[in-house]
Amino acid sequence: MNNRRFARTVGWLALAGLVAAALLAWYVNRQPASPFAQEAAASNEPALISRGEYVARLSDCVACHSLPGKAPFAGGLEMATPLGAIHATNITPDQGTGIGAYSLADFDRAVRHGVAPGGRRLYPAMPYPSYAKLSDDDVRALYAFFMHGVQPAKQPNIPSDIPWPLNMRWPIALWNGLFAPTATYAAKPSQDALWNRGAYIVQGPGHCGSCHTPRGLAFNEKALDESGAPFLAGALLDGWYAPSLRQDPNTGLGRWSEPEIVQFLKSGRNQHAVVYGSMTEAFNNSTQFMADDDLAAIARYLKSLPGDPQRDGTPWHYVTAEARPDSPGAHTYATRCASCHGLDGKGQPEWMPPLAGATSALAKEDASAINITLNGSQRVVAAGVPDAYRMPAFREQLTDAQIAEVLSFVRSSWGNSGGAVDAKAVAKLRGHTDPASSSPIILHMR
Repeated sequence: MNNRRFARTVGWLALAGLVAAALLAWYVNRQPASPFAQEAAASNEPALISRGEYVARLSDCVACHSLPGKAPFAGGLEMATPLGAIHATNITPDQGTGIGAYSLADFDRAVRHGVAPGGRRLYPAMPYPSYAKLSDDDVRALYAFFMHGVQPAKQPNIPSDIPWPLNMRWPIALWNGLFAPTATYAAKPSQDALWNRGAYIVQGPGHCGSCHTPRGLAFNEKALDESGAPFLAGALLDGWYAPSLRQDPNTGLGRWSEPEIVQFLKSGRNQHAVVYGSMTEAFNNSTQFMADDDLAAIARYLKSLPGDPQRDGTPWHYVTAEARPDSPGAHTYATRCASCHGLDGKGQPEWMPPLAGATSALAKEDASAINITLNGSQRVVAAGVPDAYRMPAFREQLTDAQIAEVLSFVRSSWGNSGGAVDAKAVAKLRGHTDPASSSPIILHMR
């Protein structure tokens, strides 16, 4: 190649690079379109504010944006990510530290698209891939509630501790382009109104997939609706295993009826289980406040999701346990666990959940069983009344080996098939978790 031809080639490559860089910069910095560009002020209509309060309950905004003893929605909750810790932000209408200066369009872009004013990208710990499905009416109502139904709190936001250059946010725009939808929920004409309402809540404001759907290599949810088999198929998150919400009889809801799903969401318990882990906060501040029709819709939708027999294995059935007084863990179970959960593992429904057939004893993932044994359960507060019975923490009473032995016993008795627990797994969770707080986050709205 002669010098002139080489120079021309280099020139074209440089031009192409500049064009590509300009296109990338435009894509990264562009503001998503909002249908509310002409609506700046929030309505103070009482009915709309009340509707927004209900949408906030559906969306469980308090779970991430509030801390015990602090002002509601003032932020501060620390959330671990593979890159470092981030903290939930202040979403009260404070002008300086909260969202008081947001227009409706600003609010919409942040909630449904993960873009704050000025083009700053939000980390997808904010479940905007789910909130993208919120209807325009629900976004407008939610905005009215946060502007007129929440007291402003002057609480500065806490910076993340993600180091540079990993804390640069422009790559999130590319992540959004690959994994974050932008369309609101579209009803399926082939399904009835109850099913569609349930699908809307589960996929959108309820953002159930944020915990219950497995993640890909880019930390994206592998599916965002029922069209993908991984949707709500169970996932490991923050030291808990969020079980399948599909019709898997062992690790999902296959043995639950629609009324039993409603009962669980409304009261926090049924004959199969009691809420614990992250689900306790969701119950305390969200599901128990949902309308009965909405709970029925959620149950209808979840019961329509098929299970995976190949993944779930042979359906569980109760097997009377043979006496094994000398087996590892049997003595610990008899002295520490049986008074609540029964020597037969059947518990005392609906107050002391059964361990026979429990998801945590059937799932291959043992994180939930270890975590609740180490750290106990948060207090369940139903209709303003704290529960009288809660799982105690055994981290000070039992060694890693003893916890591994008793859980291995539970996960191999009464037909359970979860498998043995390794003491090293107990030690790892012991070092990364803390005892459950006896002071749960309870948001008392207006």
